[in-house]
Amino acid sequence: MGTEFALIAYGDDTRHLTAVGNEVFEEIDRLDSQMSNYKPRSELSAINRAAAFRSVRVEPRLFQLLVEAIGYSRATGGAFDVTAGPLVKAWGFFHGRGRVPNDAQIAQILTRVGYHRVNLNPADCTIRFGVEGLELDLGAVGKGYAVDRAADILRTYGVTRALVSAGTSSILALGAPPGAEGWPITLRDPYDGAKAADVVHIKNYSLSISGNYEKFFTLGGKIYSHILNPGNGRPVGNILAATVLAARATEAEALSTAFYVMGVERSGAYLGVHPDLTAVFYLPEEGAKRFRRAVLRSALTMRSGFGSVRGYLKSSRSTRSSSAAGLPRPSRLLVRR
Repeated sequence: MGTEFALIAYGDDTRHLTAVGNEVFEEIDRLDSQMSNYKPRSELSAINRAAAFRSVRVEPRLFQLLVEAIGYSRATGGAFDVTAGPLVKAWGFFHGRGRVPNDAQIAQILTRVGYHRVNLNPADCTIRFGVEGLELDLGAVGKGYAVDRAADILRTYGVTRALVSAGTSSILALGAPPGAEGWPITLRDPYDGAKAADVVHIKNYSLSISGNYEKFFTLGGKIYSHILNPGNGRPVGNILAATVLAARATEAEALSTAFYVMGVERSGAYLGVHPDLTAVFYLPEEGAKRFRRAVLRSALTMRSGFGSVRGYLKSSRSTRSSSAAGLPRPSRLLVRR
């Protein structure tokens, strides 16, 4: 999945935590082998090669993820679109060599993009594409799903205080560290990764960030971000970062991408009818490296045992990192790329 996964876990039995941590990373490795479109032998790559020509049977859990991803695509009006793979390749982000396709190329590529061109049959867990050249890309949802699967394993084995992260973009907190009300997570300044813009404390909750500083290229003095609008096939401008806090990391990751594309107003309308969500936007202001923030929350709370989100620091310029500084030392810290 092209990122570094980390697990911090507290408990009395280090041997037990180590065994559970190893199982967590084995599952993450399995998911990477299954969902990567960089690996020709992955299940996702096999689907992309064949599904335009015949119905392809999908492993049940992966099928359910695709159902969920199509659901987010539909709910956001295509702002998040699991079929955006051809666009990612056209702009050079797939291989890390940025390029700007012309209008005719973008128009042609858009004929091969669109979640409505994917047919999922739950009766036999099969998938079929409605057009040749369509490709699924789980890059905007796969890390969150892997984090959720890691949390499922931790809960199964009775680990109740842990933090799972996929790089700095998808994070899930179980419980809280000893003596703390939640896990402190820094939201970085969009112009300077060494500075903090805000700090949130989360407990039994997840967080995902989409920012224009994650992947980009500069051409002719213009910056092109890797976050593409599936509607017009072009990188999104006029927004620096979108953070979503949700019960599940899968949802948070999908919606952070979608909200980045949708902007504040459309995202606010989404939160008006979808419960248990918080969104934080960083928007550019006139002047060198200045930004303003917009914080939106769902009007409804439906989830039983709703996790806590607290501690926005409105004008922080601290250089403190997002590590659990000052907290008790964890029994086990595991990191794997």
